[in-house]
Amino acid sequence: MPLLRFDLIEGRDDKALRKLLDTAHGAVVEAFDVPPSDRYQIVHQHPANELVIEDTGLGFARTREVVVISIVSKARTTSQKEKLYALLASKLESECGLSPENLVVSITENSDADWSFGMGEAQFITGKL
Repeated sequence: MPLLRFDLIEGRDDKALRKLLDTAHGAVVEAFDVPPSDRYQIVHQHPANELVIEDTGLGFARTREVVVISIVSKARTTSQKEKLYALLASKLESECGLSPENLVVSITENSDADWSFGMGEAQFITGKL
C-alpha cells in the first residue's frame, strides 16, 4: 500500500507502460517513504471516448496521453502529498515524456482496518505489518 490505479487511453506499448509504472512507483517510494517492495498498481486502459478529462478551467491542453492516477492510502501529510504531486509531474515528464498538463492525481485516504493483503486478515491490525 498505497494502491495506485492508472486510467489512460489505450495504445501505449508494454515498454512505455512499464516505464510509466516504474517511474510512478519511484515517486511514491520517495514521497511517502514506503519500502520499494510495497508496490500495488492497477492499469485500466480505455478507448479514447471513454476517458473524458477536462481542464477544470485552468487552461490545460490535455491530449490522448492523459494519465489519471487514483491513489488509496493511509493518511499522509499535506507536505508528503505535495511532494508526491511534484515528483510525479517532474519524473513522468523527464523519464516518460508526459506533459504535466496531462497528469491528474487524486488521493483517497483510509485507515489500517481498511486493508487485507491476503489470508482473510487485517495485517496492520494483527501486527504482521
